[in-house]
Amino acid sequence: MSREPDLLDALTPDATQARTADDVFVAIAHRMPDSRVYGGQVLAQALLAASRTTEPLREAHSLHGYFLRAGDVRKPITYGVDRVRDGRSFSTRRVQAYQDGNPILTMIASFQRRSPGVEHQAAMPKGLPDPESLPSQAPPGGSLSGGGGPPTVEDHLDVRLVPAEALDSLGEHGGPARAIWIRARRRLPDDPIVHRAVLAYLSDAYISEPILTTHGLVWGGNGTTMASLDHALWWYRDGRADEWLLTVQESPTAGGSRGLVSGRIHSRDGTLLAATAQELMVRTPEPPAERA
Repeated sequence: MSREPDLLDALTPDATQARTADDVFVAIAHRMPDSRVYGGQVLAQALLAASRTTEPLREAHSLHGYFLRAGDVRKPITYGVDRVRDGRSFSTRRVQAYQDGNPILTMIASFQRRSPGVEHQAAMPKGLPDPESLPSQAPPGGSLSGGGGPPTVEDHLDVRLVPAEALDSLGEHGGPARAIWIRARRRLPDDPIVHRAVLAYLSDAYISEPILTTHGLVWGGNGTTMASLDHALWWYRDGRADEWLLTVQESPTAGGSRGLVSGRIHSRDGTLLAATAQELMVRTPEPPAERA
């Protein structure tokens, strides 16, 4: 029986001997219940592939990706990396992910040689329960609102949901829509690009929850369908993805069958490591009056 790949196995692309105008890498996908590739895995793999083409002193500082098609976990994913530009401080890479010759993701990633500059950050919410005091979302289920989701993501990530009542007194508008403690289950190497890639992996997990809970929806329940459309991530400081991170998420708007979620990712000591945003397609069955 073949061994199910662990998190780093499932994220790390292999270089190939194939060469076009791009550098070419191939990676596998870990199993998912519906056989669709998890978006966070494609983002992380694309980032690692792009990082293989940059000089070591340039750190990933942003990515912007569009999910074009659902990937199939039973097939390998080919990544083509276009070395768009190498400037004095920044390097830009365009990455296309393919299956059967069809693109499933297109992404731009930017890398920067670290330099000093102005510094400020939003504060982490105070008074939240520690992750050790909260139950682990260990049973299979990728949606914290109760739907049946991908157990393999749960296998790789330890997730602790901050109860809604702990957020009521926070912020001008009643606090963030969702706060989640999250970390990789396995100890990771010290390489910073590995931690940035795993942060990209976990940044796509549970990101639909602020939309679902706002409208009393459940992933896959009552005919609701959702899909990630695009994803952006900005890294500002180094941190370990195998230690507790607090993800604070909110959905400022939804309309036209689309919803927006923005988030901040803090280390446990309050350092703001990264910011993220994603737009999702959200479709619910029309009420009978609207179908008439």
